[in-house]
Amino acid sequence: MNKVACIGAGMTLFWRRLQETGKEMCWEAASMALDQAGLTLKDIDMVVLGSAPDAFDGIHMKGENLLDGAGGAKKPYMRVFTGGGTAVFTPIAAWWHIASGLAEKVLVVCEEKMSSCFPHPQSAFGHIWDPILDRPLKPNLVWIFAMEMNRYMTAYGIKKEDIARIAVKNKRNAADHPCAQLPDANITIDDVLNSEVMAWPVQRLDISPPSDGASALVMTSEKVAKKQSDDIAWVEGTGWCIDKTMWTCRDLVFPEYVAKAAKQAYKMAKIDNPRKQIHVAEPYDPFDYKECHHTEGLLLCDKGKAPDMTKEGITYRDGDLPICPSGGLLGVGNPIAATMGIKVGELYWQLTQQAGKRQVKNDPEVGVCQAWGDLMQYGSVLVMRRG
Repeated sequence: MNKVACIGAGMTLFWRRLQETGKEMCWEAASMALDQAGLTLKDIDMVVLGSAPDAFDGIHMKGENLLDGAGGAKKPYMRVFTGGGTAVFTPIAAWWHIASGLAEKVLVVCEEKMSSCFPHPQSAFGHIWDPILDRPLKPNLVWIFAMEMNRYMTAYGIKKEDIARIAVKNKRNAADHPCAQLPDANITIDDVLNSEVMAWPVQRLDISPPSDGASALVMTSEKVAKKQSDDIAWVEGTGWCIDKTMWTCRDLVFPEYVAKAAKQAYKMAKIDNPRKQIHVAEPYDPFDYKECHHTEGLLLCDKGKAPDMTKEGITYRDGDLPICPSGGLLGVGNPIAATMGIKVGELYWQLTQQAGKRQVKNDPEVGVCQAWGDLMQYGSVLVMRRG
């Protein structure tokens, strides 16, 4: 199996109702990644695109529509979609094309234009529910996740202020990110606790904002990477897992699907003690409790103990295990698939010491990122190592 490297990354501003079309956002991010890698589109063997439901962009067959903006015209091209998990699964799809020897230089592009979905992006999920078992209850994602958050807090006796501290950390971290939508260097725990209740215990400042944006990576074989760049991050392990469809059949207290994906990635990366061998992490944080949930799913702490890590300062940029130093979805924004830029892209920048004001203090050598999708059932995990 060929070794696979990331040698360039780029991302657009994350913002609600950007003037640029999806095609334009794709090319803006792709151009940044290609420039950083010192390559042009002519050098690229194939393009892998990730984007969430077609309904977000308000068109059908979005993968085909974004083809030319993503640089895929007249090249081998594929689109992947695993809900929010697309953010990490898209580079995994690029990885297997290179690892198998099918390609040497792959451009990875992720896009989301959520503001095209009216009256609100939530509308895109109106038909994901089982028509017999779920739909009569008139569910929406916020109250489903409120049930999961409540189960997590109740099972472990976690206080709401300890969850709110995650939102504060990430929004403050985002103040140093040039693409951030909702940075706030002065936010407090009381601000979160006093924000509007959406579906208890979820409040407005517990949730990441819907966004428009795109991000891109250049991934290559070992031979190309060593010739092309001094700033290399190797893909050491990949994993993905999907749980059963019916969320009512699962105990929502722990994301087993993330743990299984993490174990697959860690085994590949020869990591047997993640808490000691991982130096920086970017778990998926569309809600503040999900950073805790996913930190535990990534086996970076014991079950129910993730809030304590932040309370003790361990997960801050100057802590022993920085988590979401980018600012995460809570601070930078949540254009579903395009969050690849603040997960895989951020790991690349952190491991190659290119994160600027966001650079963590523990000189990271190994990092892990994860994304979460579908109806609380899908996890994708990627481990990277400094070149």
